[in-house]
Amino acid sequence: MPDPHAHAHLSKTELLARKNEEALLGGGQARIDSQHKKGKLTARERVDLLMDEGSFEEIGKFVMHRAKDFGLDKEHYLGDGVVTGYGTVNGRLVYVFSQDFTVFGGSLSETHAEKIVKIMDLAMKNGAPVIGLNDSGGARIQEGVVSLGGYADIFYKNTLASGVVPQLSVIMGPCAGGAVYSPAITDFILMVEDTSYMFVTGPNVVKTVTHEEVTSEELGGASTHSTKSGVTHFSCANEVAAITHIKQLLSYMPQNCEETAPAQPYDTSSDESRPTLDRLIPDNANQPYDMREVIEGLIDTDSFLEVHQNFAENIVVGFARLAGRSIGIVGNQPAVLAGVLDINASTKAARFVRFCDAFNIPLLVLEDVPGFLPGTDQEWRGIITNGAKLLYAFCEATVPRITVITRKAYGGAYDVMNSKHIGADMNYAWPTAEIAVMGAKGAAEIIFKREIAAAEDPAAKLQEKVDEYQEKFATPYRAAHRGFVDEVILPSQTRQKLIRAFKMLENKVDVMPRKKHGNIPL
Repeated sequence: MPDPHAHAHLSKTELLARKNEEALLGGGQARIDSQHKKGKLTARERVDLLMDEGSFEEIGKFVMHRAKDFGLDKEHYLGDGVVTGYGTVNGRLVYVFSQDFTVFGGSLSETHAEKIVKIMDLAMKNGAPVIGLNDSGGARIQEGVVSLGGYADIFYKNTLASGVVPQLSVIMGPCAGGAVYSPAITDFILMVEDTSYMFVTGPNVVKTVTHEEVTSEELGGASTHSTKSGVTHFSCANEVAAITHIKQLLSYMPQNCEETAPAQPYDTSSDESRPTLDRLIPDNANQPYDMREVIEGLIDTDSFLEVHQNFAENIVVGFARLAGRSIGIVGNQPAVLAGVLDINASTKAARFVRFCDAFNIPLLVLEDVPGFLPGTDQEWRGIITNGAKLLYAFCEATVPRITVITRKAYGGAYDVMNSKHIGADMNYAWPTAEIAVMGAKGAAEIIFKREIAAAEDPAAKLQEKVDEYQEKFATPYRAAHRGFVDEVILPSQTRQKLIRAFKMLENKVDVMPRKKHGNIPL
């Protein structure tokens, strides 16, 4: 533990060298060793892994806390528990803060917060992403309300920066109490399996209040938040995997809201037909298939980066490249719950759509949706309000938006899934598309109720009417006659059509009515 007055006999250059050494040691070798024993890297090792070699410039290395109570006046560490600065990732400027668990458990003090706020300010002024590597025991209790104020300063900056620059949070240790709200406001959260957790109240408080026995891992580990709550977008096997994932994620995004994502070189003379797609949709409309196969068939090879893979699996969202350009994909997943929209799927997709819209990433929607999930559970938990979030997100999006209806597009869900009526630029349908108010059987039972009841063989009559309805309505052609679908295309042609349509739309400008902001149905 450094004593501020211990170096009086050193020359000025020696003093600087000594202070630099001290700062690099954080809370000291013993604590660094203990961090390594837990399978965790130190704050500085994480920064070194993230940044391009030799590019990191540290800011605030010698900052110390100013607290006097509870013996803190005798315990100072240079940097005060967080490493902050800027550098490049794959040649692009980013700002980073990395909390140092070896210093007071990474706890947040007034000065620790000031350092984080400083790089967030720089990021907004210079239009570059902010990456937070979180590993903290929470607010520094000895500082009381001052440290709480520090949290609030960070939350406020997170909100101001939202939609201006990408904000990514990696949880690499504890993140509890007030600390969870900063990552929650950021765009994407990554967690490390077995060594990180997030919760508002820990297992001890939970036990006291609700008498539930629960471990930190069960309550708020990576697996819980990537499957049950959807709080985290990515669950990574270890810290190195998490940092690799961050770099990949950044490659699909622009630096800020004024730019577009970097494009990769692409050979435009390639053959874009994909014949395998012509055989993908089963003859029986009730048989599932995997929407990821459609995605893989349309995009550049191996370019799909799925978001929220294990949460609300009835909808698939993620980033990909099409002819080298970054796009966001939202696709119903007929292999899970027949691809219905429910509360979790709606909020998962809405959040993703709004991110893409904020950062000029064009949207591709792949639609095979039989409707919203029925039942008291969904109605009582607010499927109406939650389904409206997805509707709102699409309506509000001004980026190029293209929809491909692969099979079912029923009822209100047809409207919600980026239909022509809510501002989609181009809408395509495959010949297998069924665009109708509801499934043929349900429709026939309502429309021909009396006829069926009066028939000698009601079951045969029902089937006859189902076939009649199917032929008339469960096709893409009624919608195409109206211009609600721009073109009915073969699956094998789809990639070529999408490349051309997105190219055509690249200078799209959409002007929204003047307002302070809308009121999304939260």
